[in-house]
Amino acid sequence: MPNAFDFTASPFDCLSPQERERVREVVDVAYFPQGRTILDVGAVPAQLYVVMKGVVAQHDGEQVVASYGPQDSFDARALMAGRSSSRFVAREEVLAYELPREAVMELIGSNAAFGALLFAELSDKLGALAELRGRHELQALGMARVADAFVRPVRVLDAATDIVAVAGIFQAEHVSSVLVRESEQPGARLGIFTRASLQRAILDGTPPARLAAARFVTFDLLTTTPEEPIGEALARMLRGRVHRLVVLRAGEVQGVLEALDLFSFLANHSYLITVQIDMAQDLGALADAASKITRMVSLLHRGGTRIGLIAGLVTELNTRLFQRAWSLIAPPELVANSCLFVMGSEGRGEQILKTDQDNGLVLRDGYQAPPDLPELATRFVAALADFGYPPCPGGVMLDRPRWRMSSAEFTAALRAWLHERGPEQVMDLAIFLDARAVCGDARLLRELRERVLHEAPGDDMLLARFASAIDAFGAGTAWWARLLGEANQAIDLKKEGMFALVHGVRSLALAAGIAGSGTEERIAALAAQGLLGHVEADELLQALHVLMELRLQAGLDQLERRQAVTGLLDPRQLGSLERSLLKDALGVVKRFRGMLHRRFQLDRL
Repeated sequence: MPNAFDFTASPFDCLSPQERERVREVVDVAYFPQGRTILDVGAVPAQLYVVMKGVVAQHDGEQVVASYGPQDSFDARALMAGRSSSRFVAREEVLAYELPREAVMELIGSNAAFGALLFAELSDKLGALAELRGRHELQALGMARVADAFVRPVRVLDAATDIVAVAGIFQAEHVSSVLVRESEQPGARLGIFTRASLQRAILDGTPPARLAAARFVTFDLLTTTPEEPIGEALARMLRGRVHRLVVLRAGEVQGVLEALDLFSFLANHSYLITVQIDMAQDLGALADAASKITRMVSLLHRGGTRIGLIAGLVTELNTRLFQRAWSLIAPPELVANSCLFVMGSEGRGEQILKTDQDNGLVLRDGYQAPPDLPELATRFVAALADFGYPPCPGGVMLDRPRWRMSSAEFTAALRAWLHERGPEQVMDLAIFLDARAVCGDARLLRELRERVLHEAPGDDMLLARFASAIDAFGAGTAWWARLLGEANQAIDLKKEGMFALVHGVRSLALAAGIAGSGTEERIAALAAQGLLGHVEADELLQALHVLMELRLQAGLDQLERRQAVTGLLDPRQLGSLERSLLKDALGVVKRFRGMLHRRFQLDRL
């Protein structure tokens, strides 16, 4: 009996030691020459196959619908159903483990996780993957240092500073503490003055303007350093029963670490970045906040946070970041009479790692924009580039006049996109349909979107031309070979699956007059109207999340190796569960593409 069975592959990695021993007792090895049918349609399977070497193709009629390489198992569903509905053929010489049906049924009965993974749909597999990653969450947080949390800037005041002046600083700078130097002498002690100190000063009865803050400070400071582990800083706070630590580096004050910020870091890193964005007084401070978003994404991903939640947090942070940047650059009158919006994956709420910026600006009709508007737009685009969002190669940015127009001008452009119907117009329309307001008067953008949704749904030729873009990158049939390592080429997840899924949903939403800009929002609306079955809608959403998850993982791996984020996935880096997820997701996209061809009669174009 073979002893080298690989228990690191899913679903066998969740077996107990006793269950693994049971597998070793009964597993056998089989050899199949190239071209041999391993399991035929209607055959009654007696075992589960786990590929050791070679490639097995699954045929539905004459079409290859799936392939299985090393560590992949098949056909569990036939094992349960009692008959195979597909034909499995060795595309090359195959070595495979054979696990008897009786043993498989025993394992399913004793280990619910094994059974769930063996027969799981996409949503269950995603949950299992998140659970496995969740085991590393505490370890990831344990590696964090004080510098990774939000260290608030702090003012150091003279001892003679009065209470009224301190209260003014609290109000203007949104802080709850300042440091006070005991005297002007070299080496004088520092003390901390907090809101509790302010309460004691008010209760003193002396007019606050005649009270020196130094009378109410606490000089027994508890301190930390930027390099100290988060856990040790938290323990010091708890032991000292204090709400903040003064952060020192080489004896110099770096700021204050507050308990709220520390607990928020442990629970939700996005809160800290939000505070930093809201407190930013210049673009440099915003750039510092923006630099922490990718690290937050990495920590959340390693901690097992679901991809939908990560995308939602990043969308909220990016919205606040862009809003704050535009408010710092543009005069208030311009902000009030315009709407800054984002498009593409950012508009749909699906951008996680920083990719090309897509943005625009619609101006209120009749409003006279400031003469330096082009320079303001250029500053904004440059600021986003400094934040890590590179310019769009296609120029979809508000520093280009065609994406910075009045409402009437945008209306004319939209009518041209709707009626000229060339490839460029179709793509411009698709980009605009994902637009989401981030700053200014959102009604200006909403009115433009309503005009599109009013004119487009009844035009079958327009909708067919629009939907035909799902085939812009081909049918994606070569990915099976790349997934199994038969070709030395990475997989472009956007071209192979994401674009067809996102644009297909966008096309159905346009045909139905649905106003939402996010793919998840559109899927829900289509299902609510009965235009997608609930099972199909769930499959599409889960497939989208799988592709986003794998694209994120590939991007984080590239960043860790100090490489540019390309969106390409090396299939050799996938585990068996991830490979199974990708196969299922791309299979969902393939079926969805076929449905769209029938729905919009694309073969007639």
